[in-house]
Amino acid sequence: MFGKKGNIILLIRTAQKKDAAQIVPLFKIILHEMELPALKIIPEKKLDQLIQYAFESDDLRFNIGKTLVAEIDGKVAGFAFGYSDELEEKVNNVWQKAVSLSDLPESTELFSDDETLPNEWYLDSIAVSPAFQGKGVGTKLLNSLPEVASKSGNTCIGLSVDFANPLAEKLYRRVGYQKVATTVISQHQYHHMQLKI
Repeated sequence: MFGKKGNIILLIRTAQKKDAAQIVPLFKIILHEMELPALKIIPEKKLDQLIQYAFESDDLRFNIGKTLVAEIDGKVAGFAFGYSDELEEKVNNVWQKAVSLSDLPESTELFSDDETLPNEWYLDSIAVSPAFQGKGVGTKLLNSLPEVASKSGNTCIGLSVDFANPLAEKLYRRVGYQKVATTVISQHQYHHMQLKI
């Protein structure tokens, strides 16, 4: 999918293995905002390895989950990662495998809370590089998701937005998401929002 914003050509495509290194710093923005307890014990270099291993796997990029990237001038300007609700455990298993590949103790658990609601394609993560914010990257990524989710047989997309992030909630509402529940993830309260597709 292509889009234009001013003179910028924006390409939305399925992530490739080579994109993993550029996804790492974007995914870390999300993890740090979530204040996951594991971040207190995982050294930064090991965290980078863990994330890169996970996003280099075919499972997170297109088998179990689906990772899209927004590309501008050959750079990953943003990414979105999601999966069908019934695959959440398999996604968590990919993260646990990445933990073992990073030589961290097997007891290290990055994600401990269930995030999905039944019968939805869940947008687990979306982030835009600070260098490309304000250029419509997040909106383009969001607008590309219904096609991905419908191919999985889902009729709605769900996501979680932190109470402390009203700007993100405003964007989600602008593209049609509505609050359907309140959840707790890593001791933070989140609005669970859905978009019917």
